[in-house]
Amino acid sequence: MTSSVTDYENLGLSFSDIRGSGVNARWERKKQRPEGDRRPLSNNNGSDRFIPNRSHMNMDISRHNLSANEIEVEGHELDSNGNDYKSALSSVLLGDSKPGRVLAFGDKAPEPKGDVVNNLNVLYSASVGAGDRKIKSTAKTMNRQIPSAPSRILDAPEMLDDYYLNLLSWSDTNVLAVALDKTVYLWDAGSGDITELCNVEGETDAHISSVSWVQEGGSHIAVGTSSGKTQLWDVHACKQLRSMDGHTERVGSLSWNEHIVSSGGRDAIIINHDVRVAQHKLATLSCHTQEVCQLAWSKDGKTLASGGNDNKLCLWDASTSSSANPRFELNDHQAAVKALAWSPHERNLLASGGGTADRTIKFWSSQTGALLNSIDTESQVCALQWNPFEKEILSSHGFARNHLCLWKYPSMAKVKELEGHSSRVLHMAVSPDGCTVVSAAADETLRFWDIFAPAFKTKGSNKGGASKNGAELAFSAEFMRPMQIR
Repeated sequence: MTSSVTDYENLGLSFSDIRGSGVNARWERKKQRPEGDRRPLSNNNGSDRFIPNRSHMNMDISRHNLSANEIEVEGHELDSNGNDYKSALSSVLLGDSKPGRVLAFGDKAPEPKGDVVNNLNVLYSASVGAGDRKIKSTAKTMNRQIPSAPSRILDAPEMLDDYYLNLLSWSDTNVLAVALDKTVYLWDAGSGDITELCNVEGETDAHISSVSWVQEGGSHIAVGTSSGKTQLWDVHACKQLRSMDGHTERVGSLSWNEHIVSSGGRDAIIINHDVRVAQHKLATLSCHTQEVCQLAWSKDGKTLASGGNDNKLCLWDASTSSSANPRFELNDHQAAVKALAWSPHERNLLASGGGTADRTIKFWSSQTGALLNSIDTESQVCALQWNPFEKEILSSHGFARNHLCLWKYPSMAKVKELEGHSSRVLHMAVSPDGCTVVSAAADETLRFWDIFAPAFKTKGSNKGGASKNGAELAFSAEFMRPMQIR
Protein backbone atom coordinates (compact mmCIF):
# COMPACT_ATOMS: atom_id res chain seq x y z
CA MET A 1 0.00 0.00 0.00
CA THR A 2 2.90 2.37 0.85
CA SER A 3 4.65 1.84 -2.47
CA SER A 4 1.44 2.51 -4.29
CA VAL A 5 1.00 5.79 -2.49
CA THR A 6 4.62 6.67 -3.18
CA ASP A 7 4.16 5.99 -6.92
CA TYR A 8 1.18 8.29 -7.13
CA GLU A 9 3.03 10.95 -5.27
CA ASN A 10 5.99 10.62 -7.64
CA LEU A 11 3.62 11.04 -10.59
CA GLY A 12 1.90 14.08 -9.15
CA LEU A 13 2.96 17.20 -11.03
CA SER A 14 1.61 20.68 -10.90
CA PHE A 15 -0.07 22.31 -13.88
CA SER A 16 2.89 24.53 -14.31
CA ASP A 17 5.21 21.51 -14.44
CA ILE A 18 3.06 19.87 -17.12
CA ARG A 19 3.04 22.92 -19.32
CA GLY A 20 6.72 23.39 -18.78
CA SER A 21 7.57 19.80 -19.56
CA GLY A 22 5.73 19.77 -22.89
CA VAL A 23 3.16 17.13 -21.83
CA ASN A 24 -0.41 17.78 -23.02
CA ALA A 25 -3.36 17.65 -20.65
CA ARG A 26 -5.62 14.57 -20.62
CA TRP A 27 -8.57 16.21 -22.44
CA GLU A 28 -6.20 17.50 -25.14
CA ARG A 29 -4.73 14.04 -25.60
CA LYS A 30 -8.28 12.62 -25.87
CA LYS A 31 -9.09 15.01 -28.74
CA GLN A 32 -5.92 13.94 -30.58
CA ARG A 33 -6.81 10.22 -30.31
CA PRO A 34 -7.98 8.70 -33.69
CA GLU A 35 -11.68 7.78 -34.06
CA GLY A 36 -11.00 4.06 -34.41
CA ASP A 37 -8.84 4.01 -31.27
CA ARG A 38 -11.64 4.96 -28.91
CA ARG A 39 -12.82 2.44 -26.40
CA PRO A 40 -16.17 0.77 -27.01
CA LEU A 41 -19.02 1.17 -24.59
CA SER A 42 -19.02 -1.31 -21.80
CA ASN A 43 -21.31 -4.30 -22.34
CA ASN A 44 -22.18 -5.22 -18.81
CA ASN A 45 -25.35 -6.81 -17.56
CA GLY A 46 -26.86 -3.44 -16.76
CA SER A 47 -27.02 -2.42 -20.42
CA ASP A 48 -30.43 -1.40 -21.77
CA ARG A 49 -29.73 -2.89 -25.22
CA PHE A 50 -30.37 -6.46 -26.34
CA ILE A 51 -28.03 -7.89 -29.00
CA PRO A 52 -28.97 -11.25 -30.57
CA ASN A 53 -26.68 -14.16 -29.89
CA ARG A 54 -25.41 -15.69 -33.14
CA SER A 55 -24.30 -18.85 -31.40
CA HIS A 56 -27.85 -20.18 -31.70
CA MET A 57 -27.79 -19.97 -35.49
CA ASN A 58 -26.69 -22.62 -37.99
CA MET A 59 -24.55 -20.44 -40.24
CA ASP A 60 -23.78 -23.25 -42.73
CA ILE A 61 -27.44 -23.92 -43.43
CA SER A 62 -28.16 -20.20 -43.64
CA ARG A 63 -25.30 -19.69 -46.14
CA HIS A 64 -26.54 -22.60 -48.23
CA ASN A 65 -30.12 -21.29 -48.25
CA LEU A 66 -28.94 -17.91 -49.46
CA SER A 67 -26.89 -19.34 -52.32
CA ALA A 68 -29.13 -22.30 -53.24
CA ASN A 69 -30.81 -20.48 -56.10
CA GLU A 70 -27.45 -19.89 -57.82
CA ILE A 71 -26.45 -23.58 -58.00
CA GLU A 72 -26.40 -25.01 -61.51
CA VAL A 73 -25.35 -28.54 -62.43
CA GLU A 74 -24.51 -29.58 -65.97
CA GLY A 75 -25.75 -32.85 -67.39
CA HIS A 76 -28.29 -33.45 -64.63
CA GLU A 77 -31.91 -33.79 -65.63
CA LEU A 78 -34.01 -31.41 -63.48
CA ASP A 79 -37.69 -30.80 -63.22
CA SER A 80 -39.16 -27.46 -64.28
CA ASN A 81 -37.98 -25.72 -61.09
CA GLY A 82 -34.96 -27.85 -60.18
CA ASN A 83 -36.58 -28.78 -56.91
CA ASP A 84 -35.71 -32.52 -57.08
CA TYR A 85 -31.97 -31.94 -57.35
CA LYS A 86 -31.92 -29.24 -54.71
CA SER A 87 -33.81 -31.43 -52.24
CA ALA A 88 -31.46 -34.38 -52.85
CA LEU A 89 -28.34 -32.22 -52.49
CA SER A 90 -29.57 -30.66 -49.27
CA SER A 91 -30.43 -34.01 -47.71
CA VAL A 92 -26.98 -35.47 -48.57
CA LEU A 93 -24.88 -32.52 -47.42
CA LEU A 94 -26.91 -31.18 -44.56
CA GLY A 95 -29.05 -34.10 -43.53
CA ASP A 96 -32.71 -33.85 -42.74
CA SER A 97 -33.18 -30.49 -41.11
CA LYS A 98 -36.14 -28.27 -40.73
CA PRO A 99 -35.96 -24.93 -42.50
CA GLY A 100 -35.07 -22.10 -40.16
CA ARG A 101 -34.58 -18.40 -40.22
CA VAL A 102 -31.34 -16.94 -41.48
CA LEU A 103 -31.20 -14.57 -38.51
CA ALA A 104 -33.16 -15.21 -35.36
CA PHE A 105 -33.17 -14.32 -31.70
CA GLY A 106 -32.09 -17.32 -29.74
CA ASP A 107 -33.08 -15.90 -26.39
CA LYS A 108 -35.93 -13.73 -25.27
CA ALA A 109 -35.33 -10.18 -24.21
CA PRO A 110 -34.64 -9.85 -20.49
CA GLU A 111 -37.68 -9.29 -18.31
CA PRO A 112 -37.97 -5.89 -16.62
CA LYS A 113 -37.36 -5.62 -12.92
CA GLY A 114 -40.24 -6.59 -10.70
CA ASP A 115 -40.56 -3.14 -9.13
CA VAL A 116 -41.18 -1.44 -12.49
CA VAL A 117 -44.82 -0.32 -13.02
CA ASN A 118 -45.95 -0.30 -16.65
CA ASN A 119 -48.28 2.67 -16.74
CA LEU A 120 -49.26 2.02 -20.35
CA ASN A 121 -50.27 -1.53 -19.49
CA VAL A 122 -52.50 -0.27 -16.70
CA LEU A 123 -53.97 2.44 -18.93
CA TYR A 124 -54.80 0.20 -21.87
CA SER A 125 -56.06 -2.60 -19.67
CA ALA A 126 -58.57 -0.17 -18.16
CA SER A 127 -59.51 1.09 -21.61
CA VAL A 128 -60.12 -2.41 -22.90
CA GLY A 129 -62.38 -3.15 -19.97
CA ALA A 130 -64.42 -0.04 -20.64
CA GLY A 131 -64.57 -0.90 -24.32
CA ASP A 132 -65.88 -4.37 -23.55
CA ARG A 133 -68.62 -2.91 -21.40
CA LYS A 134 -69.51 -0.48 -24.20
CA ILE A 135 -69.62 -3.27 -26.78
CA LYS A 136 -71.85 -5.36 -24.53
CA SER A 137 -74.13 -2.38 -23.98
CA THR A 138 -74.32 -1.73 -27.72
CA ALA A 139 -75.03 -5.38 -28.43
CA LYS A 140 -77.81 -5.33 -25.87
CA THR A 141 -79.30 -2.22 -27.44
CA MET A 142 -79.11 -3.61 -30.97
CA ASN A 143 -80.60 -6.94 -29.90
CA ARG A 144 -84.08 -5.96 -31.00
CA GLN A 145 -86.17 -7.64 -33.61
CA ILE A 146 -87.17 -5.35 -36.49
CA PRO A 147 -90.05 -6.88 -38.45
CA SER A 148 -89.48 -7.04 -42.19
CA ALA A 149 -93.19 -6.66 -42.96
CA PRO A 150 -95.46 -3.75 -42.06
CA SER A 151 -97.79 -4.20 -39.08
CA ARG A 152 -100.73 -2.81 -41.09
CA ILE A 153 -101.48 -1.49 -44.57
CA LEU A 154 -104.07 1.17 -45.45
CA ASP A 155 -105.26 2.25 -48.87
CA ALA A 156 -104.78 5.87 -49.86
CA PRO A 157 -106.44 6.32 -53.25
CA GLU A 158 -105.64 9.34 -55.37
CA MET A 159 -102.43 10.18 -53.54
CA LEU A 160 -100.49 12.47 -55.86
CA ASP A 161 -97.20 11.16 -57.23
CA ASP A 162 -95.34 14.45 -56.83
CA TYR A 163 -91.85 14.55 -55.31
CA TYR A 164 -92.13 18.19 -54.23
CA LEU A 165 -95.28 17.93 -52.07
CA ASN A 166 -95.65 17.05 -48.37
CA LEU A 167 -98.94 15.23 -47.86
CA LEU A 168 -98.51 13.38 -44.53
CA SER A 169 -98.35 14.53 -40.89
CA TRP A 170 -98.89 12.77 -37.52
CA SER A 171 -99.98 14.84 -34.50
CA ASP A 172 -98.97 14.37 -30.87
CA THR A 173 -102.60 13.41 -30.14
CA ASN A 174 -102.22 10.32 -32.37
CA VAL A 175 -104.21 11.61 -35.35
CA LEU A 176 -102.79 11.08 -38.82
CA ALA A 177 -103.52 13.68 -41.51
CA VAL A 178 -103.33 12.59 -45.15
CA ALA A 179 -103.96 14.75 -48.20
CA LEU A 180 -105.49 12.86 -51.12
CA ASP A 181 -105.83 15.02 -54.20
CA LYS A 182 -108.44 17.65 -53.24
CA THR A 183 -109.27 16.43 -49.71
CA VAL A 184 -107.60 16.22 -46.28
CA TYR A 185 -108.56 13.18 -44.18
CA LEU A 186 -107.92 12.62 -40.47
CA TRP A 187 -107.49 9.09 -39.12
CA ASP A 188 -107.61 8.62 -35.34
CA ALA A 189 -105.18 5.81 -34.64
CA GLY A 190 -106.71 5.19 -31.22
CA SER A 191 -110.35 4.77 -32.26
CA GLY A 192 -110.01 4.07 -35.97
CA ASP A 193 -112.39 6.92 -36.85
CA ILE A 194 -112.01 8.72 -40.18
CA THR A 195 -112.93 12.38 -40.63
CA GLU A 196 -112.93 14.51 -43.75
CA LEU A 197 -111.49 17.85 -42.67
CA CYS A 198 -111.58 20.00 -45.81
CA ASN A 199 -111.45 19.99 -49.58
CA VAL A 200 -110.96 22.31 -52.53
CA GLU A 201 -113.66 20.81 -54.75
CA GLY A 202 -114.95 24.23 -55.84
CA GLU A 203 -111.63 25.33 -57.35
CA THR A 204 -110.61 24.38 -60.87
CA ASP A 205 -107.51 22.17 -61.15
CA ALA A 206 -106.88 22.67 -57.44
CA HIS A 207 -105.38 20.20 -54.99
CA ILE A 208 -103.96 20.03 -51.48
CA SER A 209 -100.18 20.46 -51.68
CA SER A 210 -99.05 20.23 -48.02
CA VAL A 211 -100.23 19.55 -44.45
CA SER A 212 -98.53 20.09 -41.08
CA TRP A 213 -99.78 19.73 -37.50
CA VAL A 214 -99.03 22.33 -34.86
CA GLN A 215 -96.21 21.15 -32.58
CA GLU A 216 -98.17 20.77 -29.33
CA GLY A 217 -101.81 20.17 -28.55
CA GLY A 218 -102.82 18.66 -31.88
CA SER A 219 -105.88 20.87 -32.20
CA HIS A 220 -104.77 22.94 -35.19
CA ILE A 221 -103.35 22.04 -38.58
CA ALA A 222 -101.94 24.11 -41.42
CA VAL A 223 -102.98 23.24 -44.97
CA GLY A 224 -101.25 24.49 -48.12
CA THR A 225 -103.12 24.62 -51.41
CA SER A 226 -102.21 24.76 -55.08
CA SER A 227 -103.64 28.30 -55.29
CA GLY A 228 -100.96 29.67 -52.95
CA LYS A 229 -103.09 29.86 -49.77
CA THR A 230 -101.98 28.75 -46.31
CA GLN A 231 -105.05 27.79 -44.29
CA LEU A 232 -105.34 27.29 -40.53
CA TRP A 233 -107.96 24.76 -39.34
CA ASP A 234 -109.43 23.84 -35.95
CA VAL A 235 -109.80 20.05 -36.15
CA HIS A 236 -112.16 19.73 -33.18
CA ALA A 237 -114.68 22.12 -34.70
CA CYS A 238 -113.77 21.17 -38.32
CA LYS A 239 -113.64 24.90 -39.00
CA GLN A 240 -111.24 27.07 -40.97
CA LEU A 241 -109.90 29.82 -38.72
CA ARG A 242 -108.08 31.87 -41.33
CA SER A 243 -106.52 31.86 -44.78
CA MET A 244 -103.13 33.53 -45.23
CA ASP A 245 -101.87 34.65 -48.62
CA GLY A 246 -98.49 35.78 -49.88
CA HIS A 247 -97.60 33.11 -52.44
CA THR A 248 -98.40 33.34 -56.12
CA GLU A 249 -98.10 29.58 -56.71
CA ARG A 250 -98.69 26.37 -54.76
CA VAL A 251 -97.51 25.96 -51.16
CA GLY A 252 -95.57 22.68 -51.15
CA SER A 253 -93.97 22.78 -47.71
CA LEU A 254 -94.92 23.87 -44.18
CA SER A 255 -93.15 23.87 -40.81
CA TRP A 256 -94.18 25.11 -37.35
CA ASN A 257 -92.15 26.97 -34.72
CA GLU A 258 -94.53 27.59 -31.81
CA HIS A 259 -97.04 30.20 -33.09
CA ILE A 260 -95.14 30.78 -36.34
CA VAL A 261 -95.78 28.65 -39.42
CA SER A 262 -93.35 28.93 -42.33
CA SER A 263 -94.54 28.20 -45.85
CA GLY A 264 -92.48 27.50 -48.96
CA GLY A 265 -93.87 27.75 -52.47
CA ARG A 266 -93.19 27.09 -56.11
CA ASP A 267 -92.60 30.84 -56.42
CA ALA A 268 -89.23 30.20 -54.67
CA ILE A 269 -89.98 32.28 -51.56
CA ILE A 270 -90.49 31.44 -47.88
CA ILE A 271 -92.99 33.33 -45.73
CA ASN A 272 -93.06 33.29 -41.92
CA HIS A 273 -96.66 33.73 -40.70
CA ASP A 274 -97.64 34.67 -37.14
CA VAL A 275 -101.03 33.01 -36.81
CA ARG A 276 -102.01 35.12 -33.76
CA VAL A 277 -102.19 38.52 -35.45
CA ALA A 278 -104.03 40.00 -38.39
CA GLN A 279 -100.84 41.18 -40.13
CA HIS A 280 -99.46 37.67 -40.26
CA LYS A 281 -96.39 38.24 -42.47
CA LEU A 282 -93.28 38.46 -40.32
CA ALA A 283 -90.69 37.95 -43.05
CA THR A 284 -90.38 36.96 -46.69
CA LEU A 285 -87.16 35.03 -47.31
CA SER A 286 -85.68 35.00 -50.80
CA CYS A 287 -82.63 32.94 -51.67
CA HIS A 288 -83.88 30.01 -53.72
CA THR A 289 -84.32 30.34 -57.46
CA GLN A 290 -86.74 27.42 -57.88
CA GLU A 291 -89.49 25.74 -55.86
CA VAL A 292 -88.98 25.36 -52.11
CA CYS A 293 -89.81 21.70 -51.58
CA GLN A 294 -89.02 21.25 -47.87
CA LEU A 295 -88.86 23.28 -44.64
CA ALA A 296 -87.79 22.15 -41.16
CA TRP A 297 -87.34 24.16 -37.96
CA SER A 298 -84.67 23.00 -35.51
CA LYS A 299 -85.68 21.57 -32.14
CA ASP A 300 -84.65 24.73 -30.29
CA GLY A 301 -86.52 26.96 -32.77
CA LYS A 302 -83.44 29.01 -33.66
CA THR A 303 -82.73 27.77 -37.20
CA LEU A 304 -84.93 27.14 -40.23
CA ALA A 305 -83.62 24.77 -42.89
CA SER A 306 -84.97 25.04 -46.43
CA GLY A 307 -84.37 22.76 -49.40
CA GLY A 308 -85.13 23.70 -52.98
CA ASN A 309 -85.34 22.36 -56.48
CA ASP A 310 -82.32 24.55 -57.28
CA ASN A 311 -80.15 22.03 -55.36
CA LYS A 312 -79.63 24.53 -52.52
CA LEU A 313 -79.83 23.97 -48.79
CA CYS A 314 -80.24 27.22 -46.84
CA LEU A 315 -80.05 27.80 -43.08
CA TRP A 316 -81.90 30.83 -41.72
CA ASP A 317 -81.82 32.48 -38.30
CA ALA A 318 -85.16 32.78 -36.52
CA SER A 319 -84.71 36.55 -36.34
CA THR A 320 -84.00 36.90 -40.07
CA SER A 321 -85.82 39.81 -41.70
CA SER A 322 -87.07 40.01 -45.27
CA SER A 323 -83.94 41.79 -46.50
CA ALA A 324 -81.41 39.48 -44.83
CA ASN A 325 -79.47 36.64 -46.38
CA PRO A 326 -79.38 33.10 -44.96
CA ARG A 327 -76.80 32.18 -42.38
CA PHE A 328 -75.42 29.54 -44.76
CA GLU A 329 -76.13 28.75 -48.39
CA LEU A 330 -74.94 25.20 -49.11
CA ASN A 331 -74.58 23.94 -52.67
CA ASP A 332 -73.11 20.44 -52.27
CA HIS A 333 -76.18 18.55 -53.47
CA GLN A 334 -76.50 17.79 -57.18
CA ALA A 335 -80.30 17.52 -57.24
CA ALA A 336 -83.39 18.84 -55.45
CA VAL A 337 -83.13 18.81 -51.65
CA LYS A 338 -86.43 17.31 -50.49
CA ALA A 339 -85.52 15.34 -47.35
CA LEU A 340 -84.60 17.28 -44.19
CA ALA A 341 -84.40 16.07 -40.57
CA TRP A 342 -82.90 17.56 -37.40
CA SER A 343 -81.21 15.15 -35.00
CA PRO A 344 -82.87 14.72 -31.59
CA HIS A 345 -79.56 13.49 -30.14
CA GLU A 346 -77.02 16.14 -31.19
CA ARG A 347 -77.62 19.84 -31.25
CA ASN A 348 -77.00 21.61 -34.58
CA LEU A 349 -76.90 18.31 -36.52
CA LEU A 350 -78.97 18.35 -39.72
CA ALA A 351 -79.46 15.55 -42.26
CA SER A 352 -80.44 16.26 -45.87
CA GLY A 353 -81.23 14.03 -48.83
CA GLY A 354 -81.01 14.70 -52.55
CA GLY A 355 -82.98 13.63 -55.61
CA THR A 356 -82.25 11.24 -58.45
CA ALA A 357 -79.13 12.97 -59.77
CA ASP A 358 -77.65 13.21 -56.26
CA ARG A 359 -78.80 10.15 -54.26
CA THR A 360 -76.82 11.14 -51.17
CA ILE A 361 -77.59 11.73 -47.50
CA LYS A 362 -75.44 14.52 -46.11
CA PHE A 363 -74.91 15.61 -42.51
CA TRP A 364 -74.25 19.23 -41.61
CA SER A 365 -73.30 21.37 -38.64
CA SER A 366 -75.77 24.24 -38.58
CA GLN A 367 -73.40 26.18 -36.36
CA THR A 368 -70.45 26.21 -38.75
CA GLY A 369 -72.03 25.13 -42.04
CA ALA A 370 -69.49 22.31 -42.31
CA LEU A 371 -70.29 19.10 -44.19
CA LEU A 372 -69.72 16.32 -41.65
CA ASN A 373 -70.43 13.25 -43.75
CA SER A 374 -71.97 12.11 -47.04
CA ILE A 375 -73.19 8.66 -48.06
CA ASP A 376 -74.32 7.50 -51.49
CA THR A 377 -77.61 5.60 -51.17
CA GLU A 378 -77.74 4.62 -54.86
CA SER A 379 -81.34 5.82 -55.20
CA GLN A 380 -83.48 8.95 -54.92
CA VAL A 381 -83.86 10.12 -51.29
CA CYS A 382 -87.48 11.15 -50.62
CA ALA A 383 -87.72 11.51 -46.82
CA LEU A 384 -85.68 11.18 -43.61
CA GLN A 385 -86.66 10.39 -40.01
CA TRP A 386 -84.41 10.07 -36.95
CA ASN A 387 -84.88 7.30 -34.40
CA PRO A 388 -85.77 9.09 -31.13
CA PHE A 389 -84.28 6.26 -29.02
CA GLU A 390 -81.01 5.47 -30.79
CA LYS A 391 -78.57 7.24 -33.09
CA GLU A 392 -80.18 5.85 -36.22
CA ILE A 393 -81.77 7.48 -39.23
CA LEU A 394 -84.41 6.06 -41.55
CA SER A 395 -84.51 7.01 -45.22
CA SER A 396 -87.18 6.36 -47.85
CA HIS A 397 -86.28 6.00 -51.51
CA GLY A 398 -87.58 6.04 -55.03
CA PHE A 399 -86.29 4.29 -58.13
CA ALA A 400 -85.12 1.58 -58.39
CA ARG A 401 -86.03 -0.35 -55.23
CA ASN A 402 -88.70 1.91 -53.65
CA HIS A 403 -87.66 0.81 -50.15
CA LEU A 404 -86.85 2.12 -46.69
CA CYS A 405 -83.39 1.82 -45.18
CA LEU A 406 -82.31 2.14 -41.54
CA TRP A 407 -78.76 3.46 -40.99
CA LYS A 408 -76.58 3.54 -37.89
CA TYR A 409 -75.15 6.99 -37.23
CA PRO A 410 -72.34 8.07 -37.56
CA SER A 411 -70.88 4.92 -39.18
CA MET A 412 -73.78 4.85 -41.69
CA ALA A 413 -73.80 1.06 -41.65
CA LYS A 414 -77.05 -0.46 -42.84
CA VAL A 415 -79.12 -1.91 -40.02
CA LYS A 416 -82.25 -2.97 -41.91
CA GLU A 417 -83.87 -2.64 -45.31
CA LEU A 418 -87.67 -2.67 -45.59
CA GLU A 419 -89.39 -3.48 -48.86
CA GLY A 420 -93.05 -3.68 -49.82
CA HIS A 421 -93.97 -0.52 -51.73
CA SER A 422 -94.22 -0.86 -55.49
CA SER A 423 -93.59 2.84 -56.19
CA ARG A 424 -91.40 5.53 -54.71
CA VAL A 425 -91.88 6.19 -50.99
CA LEU A 426 -92.57 9.92 -50.98
CA HIS A 427 -93.50 10.67 -47.34
CA MET A 428 -92.83 9.44 -43.80
CA ALA A 429 -94.12 10.38 -40.35
CA VAL A 430 -93.45 9.11 -36.82
CA SER A 431 -96.10 8.28 -34.22
CA PRO A 432 -96.20 10.43 -31.05
CA ASP A 433 -94.62 7.66 -28.96
CA GLY A 434 -91.75 7.43 -31.46
CA CYS A 435 -92.10 3.69 -32.09
CA THR A 436 -94.03 3.45 -35.35
CA VAL A 437 -93.24 4.96 -38.75
CA VAL A 438 -95.87 5.36 -41.46
CA SER A 439 -94.76 5.58 -45.07
CA ALA A 440 -96.86 6.88 -47.96
CA ALA A 441 -96.00 5.98 -51.53
CA ALA A 442 -97.18 6.66 -55.03
CA ASP A 443 -98.61 3.13 -55.07
CA GLU A 444 -101.52 4.65 -53.05
CA THR A 445 -100.83 2.74 -49.83
CA LEU A 446 -99.85 3.66 -46.28
CA ARG A 447 -97.66 1.13 -44.49
CA PHE A 448 -96.97 1.13 -40.75
CA TRP A 449 -93.58 -0.18 -39.62
CA ASP A 450 -92.67 -1.09 -36.02
CA ILE A 451 -89.08 -0.08 -36.45
CA PHE A 452 -88.08 2.40 -33.73
CA ALA A 453 -89.27 0.47 -30.66
CA PRO A 454 -86.73 0.07 -27.82
CA ALA A 455 -85.28 -3.41 -27.33
CA PHE A 456 -87.10 -3.98 -24.04
CA LYS A 457 -90.52 -3.06 -25.46
CA THR A 458 -92.75 -5.67 -27.04
CA LYS A 459 -95.32 -4.95 -29.67
CA GLY A 460 -98.55 -6.46 -30.85
CA SER A 461 -98.76 -8.15 -34.18
CA ASN A 462 -102.14 -6.91 -35.40
CA LYS A 463 -102.17 -7.14 -39.14
CA GLY A 464 -104.80 -6.69 -41.76
CA GLY A 465 -105.67 -5.45 -45.18
CA ALA A 466 -107.57 -2.55 -46.64
CA SER A 467 -109.80 -1.84 -49.58
CA LYS A 468 -110.54 1.22 -51.67
CA ASN A 469 -113.82 3.08 -51.56
CA GLY A 470 -114.04 6.07 -53.90
CA ALA A 471 -112.01 9.14 -53.05
CA GLU A 472 -111.66 8.60 -49.32
CA LEU A 473 -109.47 6.51 -47.05
CA ALA A 474 -111.05 3.08 -46.88
CA PHE A 475 -110.33 0.42 -44.31
CA SER A 476 -111.39 -3.16 -43.95
CA ALA A 477 -113.44 -4.26 -40.97
CA GLU A 478 -110.15 -5.16 -39.29
CA PHE A 479 -109.10 -1.51 -39.22
CA MET A 480 -112.48 -0.07 -38.41
CA ARG A 481 -112.25 -1.63 -34.96
CA PRO A 482 -110.65 0.47 -32.20
CA MET A 483 -106.91 -0.11 -32.17
CA GLN A 484 -104.01 1.24 -30.21
CA ILE A 485 -100.70 2.19 -31.79
CA ARG A 486 -98.31 1.77 -28.93
